[in-house]
Amino acid sequence: MTLTIVLPAYNEAERIEPALDELFGYLRRRSTEGRDGAPGAANLPEEIDILVVDDGSTDATIALVEGRQEMTAPTPGLRLAVLRVPHGGKGAAVRAGMLASAGDLVIFADADMATPPDQLPLLVEALTDHDVALGSRIQPDGSDMRATQPWYRRMLGKIFHALASLWVVGPVQDTQCGFKGFTREAAHDLAGRQRVTSIVFDVELIYLARKRGYRFAVVPIRWFDKRGSRMRARPGLAVRVAWDLLRIPLIHRGSRRSAAERA
Repeated sequence: MTLTIVLPAYNEAERIEPALDELFGYLRRRSTEGRDGAPGAANLPEEIDILVVDDGSTDATIALVEGRQEMTAPTPGLRLAVLRVPHGGKGAAVRAGMLASAGDLVIFADADMATPPDQLPLLVEALTDHDVALGSRIQPDGSDMRATQPWYRRMLGKIFHALASLWVVGPVQDTQCGFKGFTREAAHDLAGRQRVTSIVFDVELIYLARKRGYRFAVVPIRWFDKRGSRMRARPGLAVRVAWDLLRIPLIHRGSRRSAAERA
């Protein structure tokens, strides 16, 4: 098995290097156990590609990534690459990365490592018998790791979830966790059908996964609020979100997989 980790990045010059240091440090150790009992990188595939998808950054993000040692002297089994795309939003960057991925398994994660690397084996394990693995910040005991977010972010999240659950994604409680995994077949199929590039793209992927009949698992993960998000609550954003939620079921009315596709 091989794994591609997709990291969408837009103007992440201040955070991308510490995040990549953390990621490569974890992957190189190849220990059986990580911190606080989390699974170690020995539980991951031996061949791993890290693909940073630059969403048209205007700062030094690309220069910092391309200047890293991993670009010129890669560790055996670990490769770092950059994919440049015009600025189109996180959804567009994730779509481009998933379509460009060559791994048997594909995971996308936030470039700031808000979900620590030691959570990667949890999605990989879930993908042994599922097609899609959705990271969730809601824990089995009902506690929510988003409680550390500012109050207004939590309030907006609850409103968004209520609308998304009613119209699109059903019982999935945490649609916006930026940590999701796919088999290569599911990644290429879903990304190829993805049309939404706003922050609602996660909802579209979940809707498509259900519509296409893929087996998906919800995987509780650890997550830490990393300040520095560029999302700002504005009237225009609210209108875009509402419009995208409304149109998702409409643009995918004929998206069920045929018997031949499932075979």
